[in-house]
Amino acid sequence: MEYDDRARFKLSVWKVEMRKKPSFLEKASKDVQRKVNGMLPEKYHEIITVAIRNLTKTVLYGSQFVTKAPLKGLSLKEREILVNEKAKLYRTTATIEGAATGAGGFISGLADFPLLLGIKFKFLYDVASIYGFNVDDYRERLYILHIFQLAFSSKAHVNKVFYRMENWDEYIKSLPYDINDFDWRDFQQEYRDYLDIAKLLQMLPVVGAVVGSYVNHKLLKKLNETAINSYRMRLL
Repeated sequence: MEYDDRARFKLSVWKVEMRKKPSFLEKASKDVQRKVNGMLPEKYHEIITVAIRNLTKTVLYGSQFVTKAPLKGLSLKEREILVNEKAKLYRTTATIEGAATGAGGFISGLADFPLLLGIKFKFLYDVASIYGFNVDDYRERLYILHIFQLAFSSKAHVNKVFYRMENWDEYIKSLPYDINDFDWRDFQQEYRDYLDIAKLLQMLPVVGAVVGSYVNHKLLKKLNETAINSYRMRLL
């Protein structure tokens, strides 16, 4: 119970952070990014949107991401020990992958995008199972997608996604039955904007390997924290 109480306190602090409105600096940064995106040709946006849509659909429905059966009968502490152990493994994988692709320059830096996306989703699949949720359920896979957006989106988008997650039982009643009806453009735009600067640095010669390993490690660390608190909301 002491562990659960500490978890509740940490969850309450995290919720306050998730509800905070965008700061002036965050708004200004988003405006600049929006202007830059507006200068890019429409065809570029279409290609990126299709690529993320297809990759995410593969992750959500692909057999290579099937994980173990949901764990039952464990305490919250026991579950989160397993989650943190799993997170260490995935952080190491992402760090090595980021260094390898970063060392290769621009072309291999582009390859990091789908590889890292796959690592992140596989991690979230495993986390869902550890917390006792069945990822065979379409709604649980969408919850995973919301966790992903919560970790890697602008503050304004985080506020919107977090509101849905706080009211998940009501929100799922309005979810589309067909995953093709999901707003893929909005999803890819938020994710790409979040990573743009760091990933551009990863494509530079010499420094790319260092940036790639550091960025990927930090991204997996943030995803771990976001996932833990997202499932604490469901269990506590």
